[in-house]
Amino acid sequence: MNKKWNLPILLLLTALVLLTAVLCVCLGSVSIPPLEVLRTVADGIRGKPATTPAAAITLRIRLPRVLCALLSGASLSLCGCAMQGLLRNPLADGSTMGVASGASLGAAVAILTGFSLPVLKVAGTMLSAIAFSFLSLLMILSLAWSMDNSLSTHTIILIGIIFSMFISSVMNLLVTFSGEKLRSITFWTMGSFSGSSYLYALILLGTLAVCGGLLLSLSGELNAFSLGERNASHLGVEVRRVRMAVLVLVSVLTGVCVSVGGSIAFVGLVVPHITRMITGPNHARLMPACLFTGAVFLMLCDLCARTLLSPVELPVGVVTSLIGAVVFVVIFYRTRRRRT
Repeated sequence: MNKKWNLPILLLLTALVLLTAVLCVCLGSVSIPPLEVLRTVADGIRGKPATTPAAAITLRIRLPRVLCALLSGASLSLCGCAMQGLLRNPLADGSTMGVASGASLGAAVAILTGFSLPVLKVAGTMLSAIAFSFLSLLMILSLAWSMDNSLSTHTIILIGIIFSMFISSVMNLLVTFSGEKLRSITFWTMGSFSGSSYLYALILLGTLAVCGGLLLSLSGELNAFSLGERNASHLGVEVRRVRMAVLVLVSVLTGVCVSVGGSIAFVGLVVPHITRMITGPNHARLMPACLFTGAVFLMLCDLCARTLLSPVELPVGVVTSLIGAVVFVVIFYRTRRRRT
């Protein structure tokens, strides 16, 4: 396979994502034929209102949900790939830094206090999650800097794990005093796209376009990091600048994803491993591929969450954890057997 993606591969991956999206819109408690879904979406693009129950379900409920799952899966898997490349740690993902925990705390605080904006009420939880993710990043980097002026990856990982444990305790404390909002906070912390909207999808798309594009532009530097930070520096990579850029970009992407879909585990951990087995370790191929595989993975997990026990809906984070844990154990077992 060439070092750069060629047009047929990109078209094939794009077709796979689109087919998965159509499948997820079609299936549910009420099945809708694919041709009707495509016709309804085309009418919606032209501005025609939904006149049938199937059209209303497609345009108002399923399509924005599938779009949010698609964009969140692409974002989380890209974050995991970037973190694994930066920290040279196969157990790293977007939540390794503790940023996801901070974003979860911010969203929980917004839900508990009823924080909202006068102009755009739905943005209250999102802004709170993003703000807390940035505060978490600043706290983690400050603590790591006080312990190690070089900001080594091992120190950052250690501080991130400790910070995540602390945030988990604070979250449990909030849940204890949440009262009537206990169910919404608990369900949200397990992940759900049930409240998705086109506005959320647009915000995810914009964030992924900016932050994801910048992360993809750093694929060469992340390849150099695989040789070690000292060797990367000898190759001309500005180690501190690249490290800070990746951490900030991952924090923003993770914060936005958590504010939309809640805490969704294992996507950023497992998807890059699966993709790496197909594309190899070169980040120029691996990172773009993670966008597609992550999108397909989370859309299918969300489909399972809302159809397996229909009409009861499972939290999507539960599904990703169950599938991700099994897949990760299989990958780890196969890797150890290959080494021995």
